[in-house]
Amino acid sequence: MATEEAKGPAVLKTGSLGSVQVEPLTCSIGALLSNVNLGAAARDDALFAEIKALLLTHKVLFLRDQDFTRAEHVAFARRLGPLEDHPALGSDPDTPGLVRIYKDLSSPPEHYENGWHCDGTWRATPPMGAVLRCIEGPEVGGDTVWANMAKAYEDLPEHIKAQIAPLRARHSIEATFGAVMPTERRHALKAQYPDAEHPVVRTHPETGEKVLYVSGFTTHFVNFHTPANVRYGQDFAPGASELLNYLIGRAAIPEYQVRWRWRPNSVAIWDNRCTQHYAVQDYWPAVRKMERAGVVGDAPY
Repeated sequence: MATEEAKGPAVLKTGSLGSVQVEPLTCSIGALLSNVNLGAAARDDALFAEIKALLLTHKVLFLRDQDFTRAEHVAFARRLGPLEDHPALGSDPDTPGLVRIYKDLSSPPEHYENGWHCDGTWRATPPMGAVLRCIEGPEVGGDTVWANMAKAYEDLPEHIKAQIAPLRARHSIEATFGAVMPTERRHALKAQYPDAEHPVVRTHPETGEKVLYVSGFTTHFVNFHTPANVRYGQDFAPGASELLNYLIGRAAIPEYQVRWRWRPNSVAIWDNRCTQHYAVQDYWPAVRKMERAGVVGDAPY
C-alpha cells in the first residue's frame, strides 16, 4: 500500500523577494540577505517593506558588507519604530538612539552578555527589535546565537502549555545589570525601572504566533501559588523554580538556533518579540566593538 512521503520542515528556498536575495540559514530561524544596502533601505519605502516582511518570516536577518553611516543606521532602525536608550550603556552623544557596545582590554573578562535573554523585558514595554552592526571584532570568536521562541513554545508538551497558559512572571534589571552595582545605585536603578510583569506566553502582535516569553531576566512566576499547582509548600518553591528553569532552558535547544559569525560591517536585525539571543564570551582579551539601535516595543499580551 502506498504511503505518503514524510514531509520535512517548511523552509523558504534560496531566492528573492523583489530585488533582495534571500538565503535561509537554518530550518527554523535566520536568513542571509544580499543585493541590498540598509542605507538605501532607510530612504526607499518599497525596499524597507520587503525587508520588514522578511524579518517577520525569518525572525532574524543577516547582512554582510554594510558600509553605511551612523546616521543611516539610525534612520533605517527608526523605520521600524522610535528608538530607545539603554540605562546601563547610554547612547552615542553624536547619534541619539545609537548605543555603543565596545569591549576591549579595559573591559573585564566577565562581559555579562553570555546568557540567553530577550532584550529589555525588565521594561513594561520591551523593545520590538534591534539593528546591530559590527565595527571591529576578533579574528575568531565573539559569535552571537539567536533562538526561535515561537518554535520553542510550539514544541512544548500539551500539558505544559495548559499549565503555563495563565501564568505571569517578573523580569528584573536589578537582579541582572544591577547585581554588580553598589546597593544605593542598585536601588536607584530599580526605582527607575521597577520589575516588570509579563505573560509567560505572549502573542506576537503582527504574526499572531504564541511565544515562550521567559529568559535570563525572569526571576519568578507571580501567580503560581494556586490550588491547581500547590498542595503543600514543597510544591510551591521547588515546583515553580523547576518549571521556570525548564522553560528558560528551551532556548538552548540547537534545533531552534542560528549562529552568526561577525565581521566588520556585518549586520543583524532581529525581532525581539519572538527571539532570544546569546553573545558568546570566548574572545577576551580581543577587541569587539558593536553599535546597536534598539526599537521601542509594546506591552506584551
